[in-house]
Amino acid sequence: MAKADPEVVAALKKVTDFDDATIKALVSHGRLVNVPARWSLMAEYTPADKAYILLEGEVVIRKDNQDIAELGPGSFLGEMALVNHKLRSASVFALTPIRALHFTDEAIAELTAENPHFSSALQKAAEERAARDAG
Repeated sequence: MAKADPEVVAALKKVTDFDDATIKALVSHGRLVNVPARWSLMAEYTPADKAYILLEGEVVIRKDNQDIAELGPGSFLGEMALVNHKLRSASVFALTPIRALHFTDEAIAELTAENPHFSSALQKAAEERAARDAG
């Protein structure tokens, strides 16, 4: 679990519109990770066991070996499979070195049960991404 690192709190405040209570919950349930460029964060057709909030850097979303989107700070990563209880629909690769808050599926379940603001933001992100991918 991430400590209440002022740098992480500041990064979340910069890239999200969450209130202080939600940010505190995210920091307490998440783990700060640094990922080098070109690393895979998750693979298409694998079980949903984690999610991220991107704090710094850029990632590419790849489906069926085609790049379908590039995402930056403030983006949820891996939320669709967790929310929909399905296998991953795409792979995620770091384009640049990234910093992100990593959450296990258990941490996401706790956060969504305890924090309605986070739960609705996660659901909205999953719905928007599903709509974009469908059209």
